[in-house]
Amino acid sequence: MPILTIESTCDETAAAVIADDGSVLGHCVATQEALHEQFRGVVPEVAARAHVERILPVIDNAIRESGVSRDALTHVAVADRPGLAGSLLVGLTAAKTLALAWRIPLVAVNHLHAHLYACEMSSVNSVYPCIGLVVSGGHTSLYDCQGPLDLEYLGGTIDDAAGEAFDKVAAMLQLGFPGGPAVSKLAAKGDPESHRFPRSMIREDNFDFSFSGLKTAVRYAIVGPGQQDFSKVVLSDQAKADLCASFEAAVVDVLVAKCEKAIRQFSRRQLIVGGGVAANGSLRKRLQQSALEGQFELTIAPMNLCTDNAVMGAIALEKIKRGEFSSLDLDVTPGLQRGF
Repeated sequence: MPILTIESTCDETAAAVIADDGSVLGHCVATQEALHEQFRGVVPEVAARAHVERILPVIDNAIRESGVSRDALTHVAVADRPGLAGSLLVGLTAAKTLALAWRIPLVAVNHLHAHLYACEMSSVNSVYPCIGLVVSGGHTSLYDCQGPLDLEYLGGTIDDAAGEAFDKVAAMLQLGFPGGPAVSKLAAKGDPESHRFPRSMIREDNFDFSFSGLKTAVRYAIVGPGQQDFSKVVLSDQAKADLCASFEAAVVDVLVAKCEKAIRQFSRRQLIVGGGVAANGSLRKRLQQSALEGQFELTIAPMNLCTDNAVMGAIALEKIKRGEFSSLDLDVTPGLQRGF
């Protein structure tokens, strides 16, 4: 029962063919980093147009790699939420068209739940029930997960996502795009205590996050209040490294503290973490230390499944088992809302 999965929520166009046991038969990802680098961030219209150009070749490549004939595919799954509206529409339109042409059921996938399911796919034993953290360029969300499809949204960012903050700090320091890897590379050479940046909402009695104030604090450390032109600021390599290290430490402190709080409050013994920022070395190290000290199990998505991909769309298999299919009038749900 191989299925086709499609992912186009932001700036990666991806497709995969997944067997009914969850094994990956074929997959393909087309990135758009070069397109967005000049803008130092993802431009929604540019992303949508790139998806239009790439969606069919990506699907074709994934099917060819799998060695599965088109007639053998039993379902087509697609991420319909959350993400950029134009990007989502490209993937959904392709999935609907194939479902209609091939006369197979359509399955809607929640992109954030799929990021967490990447942890299930990489684990020998089931990771559920657990606390789940999705931390990426567009999302920072915390869940109490009874199962892969039974998640209670606990809280999330009220402004910038963690990955978005990484990209904006990288832009201020002129480190290029995507900013996360560049900031982390410099942070490894810096002093995390050189700047005392805010740990926003770390003591609040909720599970929400805020990184906008941290981003502003970094800005003031670079150019000072009221200044706009970062191009005229000359910082030594060590000064940049210290800024990055202090910024990264602040983000990690907040993420780890909120996860620990959720573990305690809901009496869970497992934490799972997915999303692009889950690839951050400092975060992975701190979470491993926290798990050891707190005596809970930790599963972080494999590095190759942290960034957006269609392999994690294998969560559709869980919906197929329940008989949860979508009609062809399915629409996209772009924004992040309570309950996601």
